Amino acid sequence: MKLKTQNRYYKLAILDGLELLDAKQHTLSFPFHTHPTFNITLVLEQIFSTKLCDRFLQAPVGTIVVTNPEEVHATICDNKIGSSFFTFYVSPDVLTELNGNKSVFFEDKIISDTTLFQELFILSQHFSTSGPGFENCLLKALRRLVTRHSVSPFVPTKRSSHFQKLLEEETFEKFSLEYTASKFGLDKFKFLRLFKQETGLTPNNYIILKRIEKCKQLLKTQTDLLDIAIQTGFYDATHLCRHFKKITGITPLHYHKA
Repeated sequence: MKLKTQNRYYKLAILDGLELLDAKQHTLSFPFHTHPTFNITLVLEQIFSTKLCDRFLQAPVGTIVVTNPEEVHATICDNKIGSSFFTFYVSPDVLTELNGNKSVFFEDKIISDTTLFQELFILSQHFSTSGPGFENCLLKALRRLVTRHSVSPFVPTKRSSHFQKLLEEETFEKFSLEYTASKFGLDKFKFLRLFKQETGLTPNNYIILKRIEKCKQLLKTQTDLLDIAIQTGFYDATHLCRHFKKITGITPLHYHKA
């Protein structure tokens, strides 16, 4: 019998809009994608498998998996028994402030720190009481995470600007690899190779992520999925829902309700 994924998403009015994902028996793998936040994931059941551009990592139960902002990664979930985990999506500004206004970077993606895991796990069970007490405890735990496990000093690498114009375009019409490649005077195969080398993503995956981010903005005030789909370049509401859940782990309406 196929398991039914039991995911819950929450957004709290603290720490620059803290987001939380409580995933239970999640069977759908996440494709290569990025987040503007730090992802701090508690592995609750089963091995947590994640792929980076150059590595494949497996985190055991009781460990913390950290992904840096804009770091390309994919999560491989067991399609039979599912994977259970809890993720805090934390604004980079929050960790920078906790680090004395210095940039934060985690070189080690899998952190074995039993005490810190337990602190974050308890907080993951009591976030509904997100008052000053919860926020202060979470800040203390995050400060310990940064102090003990981040790289210092860290100098961010400068993003190549070869495709900067394309990356900044706010267009959501149907994407054409051939047409976009021709704008750079390249054939589609060379463009695909160079784009992935620079960003870690295929052009199609990047455009889908861009559309999903736009969907999130629209879902704050709108609920008509067909209208949102049309505005962001998806064929219909079903097409939107399929990609939205594949990237975020939840449906667009669950995101709206949060």
